[in-house]
Amino acid sequence: RTLLGVMNAADYYGLDELRRACHGFVQCCINVDTVCALLASAERYIQYKCTKTLVQKVLEFVDEHGNEVLNLGSFTLLPQHVVRLILAREELRADEFTKFQAALMWSKKYCDSMNQNSNCHNTVSLNQTISSFLEYIHFHKIPANVLMKDIHPLGYVPYSIIMNALAYQADPTSVDPSKLSPNRVRRSAQGRSMSVQSSGGEHYGSNTTLTS
Repeated sequence: RTLLGVMNAADYYGLDELRRACHGFVQCCINVDTVCALLASAERYIQYKCTKTLVQKVLEFVDEHGNEVLNLGSFTLLPQHVVRLILAREELRADEFTKFQAALMWSKKYCDSMNQNSNCHNTVSLNQTISSFLEYIHFHKIPANVLMKDIHPLGYVPYSIIMNALAYQADPTSVDPSKLSPNRVRRSAQGRSMSVQSSGGEHYGSNTTLTS
């Protein structure tokens, strides 16, 4: 976080040599162990061009190492909108079951954290939390035995989604493709562009967001 702050301060005050040194060092530090920390830290500085450029590099790394990143314990510490951004990326190289497991792992962590800080009359539902990620998962690409053995019994995925996925696997022409991910958000023509938005209470602490 301190390094990102120095890099953006150098950019703001026109200290090009310092900015380049910081930017080069941070890029060298992008690896599986640091990507989640970098994305979380970038929230504070996302309004700056330097950070947007860096975040794009980090997201490209995530795309290339999707399965590894989604299995990290630190993935559960990312803000909700960043998790959505990652899961929604068409470039993400991760299998769909791993995406589901990552969404479930994040949702459990989030609910545990929120419910520890709330009274018994205002608990956060795991079903409701994970439902916000389901549109980004292509369940029809998950093997039928995994759908029925590992996903359906959990009760977090609506029966209609499971049945549509199974029907598609049996006969792709029997299911309207729009029903496979009925609420999926269509990405804009810019696709990978980053922007700043004010945010509500859907994540841990930041007032700026990364969006696609």
